[in-house]
Amino acid sequence: MNAKARQRAELILRVRSGQLTATEAAQTLGISRQQYYQWEQRALKALLSALEDQPTGRPKTPTDPEKEALQRRVQQLEQQVQHHQDRDRLRQLLNQWEQREDLPPAKKNPK
Repeated sequence: MNAKARQRAELILRVRSGQLTATEAAQTLGISRQQYYQWEQRALKALLSALEDQPTGRPKTPTDPEKEALQRRVQQLEQQVQHHQDRDRLRQLLNQWEQREDLPPAKKNPK
């Protein structure tokens, strides 16, 4: 909090506690009494707002739809890569199996 804001807050609290009049506070700040009351009202609203119940825990992180879409796409591509790797491994195993002399060749599915 900067020095001017701290001074304003201090004067508002002194006026609210009866230690100072609004006119004296306004004169100290170099503003009209009407302006002082506007500041006081704004300060009290901010105080009430700051004291309202807040949700517990960390605030939710804002979501980025584009980022989420990209993450889903990456996940899909990783699954496809895994599928192709599995298929290639099976082909290798079948080739090894066919190369054995004691087993007949495996039937191939036409596409």
